[in-house]
Amino acid sequence: MKILLVADIHSNWPALQAVNETFDACLVLGDIVDYGTDPGPCVDWVRRNATYAIRGNHDHAVVQQVVARGGTGLKGLAAAARPLQRQQLDRSQLKYLSKLPVTQSFRLEGLSYLMVHATPRDPLDEYLANDADIWREILQSVDADVVCVGHTHLPFELDVGKTKVVNPGSVGQPRDGDPRCSYAVIEDGKVGFHRVEYDIGATITQMRSSGLAPWAVQLADSMLRTGCRPLL
Repeated sequence: MKILLVADIHSNWPALQAVNETFDACLVLGDIVDYGTDPGPCVDWVRRNATYAIRGNHDHAVVQQVVARGGTGLKGLAAAARPLQRQQLDRSQLKYLSKLPVTQSFRLEGLSYLMVHATPRDPLDEYLANDADIWREILQSVDADVVCVGHTHLPFELDVGKTKVVNPGSVGQPRDGDPRCSYAVIEDGKVGFHRVEYDIGATITQMRSSGLAPWAVQLADSMLRTGCRPLL
């Protein structure tokens, strides 16, 4: 069985289109929307392709109309882009996002899986990269063979006791210094990480046409082309 893992699409449709994989199951680990400005086709892709999908903190914020506050950096970009999400999503797309669960547990090929956007301790917001000691503490009360997470935009695989933790990185906004979109494939029990180039210029052009503030477009351009989070 070939399992595709995608996370943190963030309304970046050209990046998501570049993920050209066949799969038997597709796991979507949240943050389908926000930051970018083309959420509609991203939500529709998830609706068509996801075997299991969960809610990320940005999906939750868009659906619940949480006002983003912040003048610079990622908070500033969210504050500028978030109002555009609801303008571009129709009622059925918003309803789909609103019904996404915070966690999903299931079995595939005899293995138990747990999907959370951040961590099992704090499914929406806790920011934790590949720190095995902290993951070991968190997983003490978790009974799963594979835990799939997103949120950090950093790809990693950790073996913590009997549990494997996998983060596929970010499709739409990588932050590990590689601007190519990032995703993972689990096949025959082995995790493979993949990077693929996409048309960043098309993403930026769409942002400009959406009415996003010029300073926010410039910030997104710099971040997407470097694959790094902004300094501020």
